[in-house]
Amino acid sequence: MTSPLQLGLVGFGKIARDQHLPAIAATDGLELVAVADPEVDAPGLRNYANVADLLAREPDIDAIILCQPPRARFAAAQAALLAGKHVFLEKPPGTIVSEAEALDAIARDADLTLFTAWHSREGAAVSQAKRWIASKTLRSVRIDWKEDVRVWHPGQTWIWQPDGFGVFDPGINALSILTAIVPEAVRLVSADLDLPSNCATPIAARLTMDTASGIAIVAEFDFRQTGAQSWDIRVSAEEGELLLTQGGNRIAVDGLDLPVDAEQEYRSLYRRFAELVGQNARDVDLAPLRLVSDAFLMGRTSLTEPFIE
Repeated sequence: MTSPLQLGLVGFGKIARDQHLPAIAATDGLELVAVADPEVDAPGLRNYANVADLLAREPDIDAIILCQPPRARFAAAQAALLAGKHVFLEKPPGTIVSEAEALDAIARDADLTLFTAWHSREGAAVSQAKRWIASKTLRSVRIDWKEDVRVWHPGQTWIWQPDGFGVFDPGINALSILTAIVPEAVRLVSADLDLPSNCATPIAARLTMDTASGIAIVAEFDFRQTGAQSWDIRVSAEEGELLLTQGGNRIAVDGLDLPVDAEQEYRSLYRRFAELVGQNARDVDLAPLRLVSDAFLMGRTSLTEPFIE
C-alpha cells in the first residue's frame, strides 16, 4: 500500500479551518500532520511558529499548503521548494506576477509540483458553463461580484495594505472563472478604482475588458454591498444567455435553472494536487493575477470616504 502524502499547512486562518482541513481529510492519499502559524495552534496536529521551523523539524513532509496572506507567500513557497517540497498555493498565488513566475521556474528546475489553486474554478456549475460556451457565439460577458467586507473579511487589516488586493481579493475569483470559461485570452481595456482615503487598496472597481474576436466584458467589484450578496456572471451569446450565480455554483440558461452536482471546490483542488504530485507535474495559471496587476497599472483612482470597520 502506498503511504499517504504528508502535508504541512502554513497559515491556520478561517479558510484553512473551514475549507482546507475538511477537504484534506476527505481526500484519499493525503494526510495533514503539521501546521505553522504564529498565533493559532491546530488541535491534534504538530504546531510550529513559522514555515522555517516546520521545514526544519519535519524533514519527512512531502508537500506544503500555503494559506497565509499574499505578502508572505513568496518567501514561504521559495523555502518549501528549495527544501524539496511540493507546493499548493491558495489564491492568489502571489502579490505580483513576477513572484509566481519565479516560483514556477524553481519548481520546474527541481522537478517539483507547484499548483496555483483557483478554488472558484471548481464551482459546481463552472465546467458546465464552459461546455455551453464552447459551442456558442459569444457577444458579451457581465460580472457583478459584490459583497459586504465587514461580513466576509472582519478584522483583516492586511487586505487594505499595498499588497493586500482590497476588493480584488474576492474579485480575482470572478476573473479566475472568466479566464477558465471564455475560450480566448482576455485583455484589460480600462479600470476605475474607488480608493478609501485611509487605505492603500480599492474598496470597489469597474473593469472593461475584451477578447481578440471582440467579446465585450465588463466587471463590477464592490466591498460595500449590504443585504443580498452578488457573485454573478452573465454570458450573452447569439444562441441564448447563461447566468452563473453563487460564485459559480448555480447555473441557468435562458432563465431555466439546470441541475448541478454538490459543491466541493476544495475537495476537487486536493484531488488535482494529489494527481499532480503523483506525476511530478506543475499547474500554474497566472491569467487572473495578470488581469489584477493590469488593473492596478492602468486604473484611474478616485478617492472615497475612509473605511471604518
